[in-house]
Amino acid sequence: MEAKEVNITYEVLFELLKREKDTADLQKLEPNFFNDFVDYLNEKKNMLGKEDTLFSYDEKKKTEKQIENAKRIIKEIYERREKKILNIALLKSRTKSNVIDTSSLLENEKRFLDEVVKVLDIFRNDVIANVIDGKHASEITMKKEEMDEKDNEPKEEKGTKLVRFLCSVPKFVGKELEEYGPFAEEDIANLPAEIAAVLISKGRVEEIKEN
Repeated sequence: MEAKEVNITYEVLFELLKREKDTADLQKLEPNFFNDFVDYLNEKKNMLGKEDTLFSYDEKKKTEKQIENAKRIIKEIYERREKKILNIALLKSRTKSNVIDTSSLLENEKRFLDEVVKVLDIFRNDVIANVIDGKHASEITMKKEEMDEKDNEPKEEKGTKLVRFLCSVPKFVGKELEEYGPFAEEDIANLPAEIAAVLISKGRVEEIKEN
């Protein structure tokens, strides 16, 4: 199989970092930039793993140093771009503008931008919009957090329900293979709430509520 051409070099990384430092705008990168970096890193690691007498001690140390520096550079490139994307997200959330140029963003950076804008919009609406409307921002935000926690809770009901059968129901098993029934019309039973809810939705039983 033909070896894949590696488009990244140590010199290229250093130049990319310099340009990212020198401009306030995001520089345009190749779409597969981070994947290309992984290929570059793996190629360097493979060089270290080869038993080659022509690969001197000094060259090995130089390669190890390049790997170490390359990791530091890629991290700094990412973090500088991350900061710029956060600034774009702030501008986008504040101005509600859809004409902001995002052509220099990689695909994963576009997803990152979209998610950050969503969060900023939610809290902007929950805080400043409600403060202007005369509502306490802390209460609004707390209610939203409580709603988010509730949304993440399992939906199945807990406990049991007392029900009356409106028609006969043959024997059936629950999700833990426990057996129930058979039940005749007008039978009364205390069933797990989840099973009772299914039977109620199908019109087989009605809940007997305590006064």
